[in-house]
Amino acid sequence: MITDSIKYILAAEYEANQVKLLVLNKSKETIEQASADGEKSVAESQSRAENEIEQLRKTSDKKAMEAATELASSTANRLATMRARADRRLDTVAQRIFERIVSV
Repeated sequence: MITDSIKYILAAEYEANQVKLLVLNKSKETIEQASADGEKSVAESQSRAENEIEQLRKTSDKKAMEAATELASSTANRLATMRARADRRLDTVAQRIFERIVSV
């Protein structure tokens, strides 16, 4: 009877150890899968962030080019206006100088 009890105890211990091994192996697999999933998620997030940065960079470059074009156009218009005004004044000054020379 004692030997039967010892056999049952040893069998139970063996079974418990087998369960522990199964749980340990399953835990390792779960950790590895979670780690792989985490790395994949980080890679996907990084890829999305890089794409978003690229889109924002393109948008800001486009806006900067539009602003530069508008500024260049505005500057060219101001320059043309100033040049026209200067030409009119030059004509007026030239006419006054001519009148003074002729009237002398």
